Amino acid sequence: MRPYALPAIRYMLVLFLISSLIGCDAFVRKFTRKSKTGDMSTEQMVLEPEIYKPPVMTKEEAYRQYFLFWKSWQDELISSLTTGASRKKQMSCTDEALKNLNGLREALQPEAQKKLDVYIGQMKELGQEISRDTYGGNSSRNRVAAESIRRGIMRDFSYNKIKDRLI
Repeated sequence: MRPYALPAIRYMLVLFLISSLIGCDAFVRKFTRKSKTGDMSTEQMVLEPEIYKPPVMTKEEAYRQYFLFWKSWQDELISSLTTGASRKKQMSCTDEALKNLNGLREALQPEAQKKLDVYIGQMKELGQEISRDTYGGNSSRNRVAAESIRRGIMRDFSYNKIKDRLI
């Protein structure tokens, strides 16, 4: 045996004896199995969900909000068609823009609804074109169509031009 190994062995033996004599109560408690009986028989608390009322918005505020959301999603669609983002992203943008256009439609009088239905139909066709365009070969054509729809809606359905035709 090497001469420097003997003190190391003694040192290890002393540490082992000290740790075994002192013990580690917290360590033992941590790994001791606890019985599962006890608090299980108490009543369980049942929480009732609280229903919050949405803020009351006027037709004008609702129209402006839907218009703002539509504009954001339409811009996001145009951006995704420009950068060549995934088809899933493009379809999601199209669906959200359509959802907000339908919200706009509900706030309009019937003659304005008919005019907006033309743009909603164009958006649906654009969504179908994007879903068919698996490899993104028609992205530029779809982007031009999306920009055209955006310009038309901005021109015909901005709040200042349509405020007299709200329900």
